[in-house]
Amino acid sequence: MDYDKLLELSTELGYKLMSSGAEIYRVEESIYRLLRAYGLEEPQVFAIPNALIVSVTTPQGHPITRMRRIPGHGTDIELLERCNALCRRLCVQTPPLEEAQAQVDGLSGRTHVYRASQILLGHAIGTAFFAPLFGGGLRDVLCASLCGLTVGVCVLYGKKFMGSNAFFRTAICSAVGSLLALILVRLGVGADVDVVTISALMALVPGVALTNAMREIMAGDMISGLSRTAEALLTGTAIALGAGAGLAIGRIL
Repeated sequence: MDYDKLLELSTELGYKLMSSGAEIYRVEESIYRLLRAYGLEEPQVFAIPNALIVSVTTPQGHPITRMRRIPGHGTDIELLERCNALCRRLCVQTPPLEEAQAQVDGLSGRTHVYRASQILLGHAIGTAFFAPLFGGGLRDVLCASLCGLTVGVCVLYGKKFMGSNAFFRTAICSAVGSLLALILVRLGVGADVDVVTISALMALVPGVALTNAMREIMAGDMISGLSRTAEALLTGTAIALGAGAGLAIGRIL
């Protein structure tokens, strides 16, 4: 057996699991079970949110290690389910490595990708529904929808103009949303600037990141949990700074 190909196969599957937002324990256990299914004894798997390391020792006593850096990513439940189902199937059937690699390579190509219009519509509708929860009226719902749509545009196209720095991108999106909320209220379109602002900024709140952080800590993966907690806190700080800057600029103008 070509153990280099087997290690590459398992690392690639783990990379796709991580990129889809899988839990650390799921990634480590999936790779471990896959390597055991192909006959390797006691493979070593270590994963944190931005790196994956897999090490095995061949029956001849030769150690092989692969490391894969994980870039920033969101959560893709559909891809996660596909990866999980494929891992279970490979563990049961153990097909030839070439066939298994082809199945892993084909995972991303079958993932549904939402159009930009659908993403923006989701931002507009989602933020609009938050306004009544915060005590807003019909005018606030309309303003929250417009501000949420604007925030969605900033989030969707921000990477092209602001690079990959999520902190500053979030701060700028927050500033734009809060400034627009203040302008709409001053023009008489909205009634309560606080309700509109908070509703619009809910699209930026790192709820999934914070939930994942607590889940990792409860599972015993402290490094991953603390890393995700720090990420969520930094995102919250960026939202607060951006909102304060946007409202301050609006009041000065």
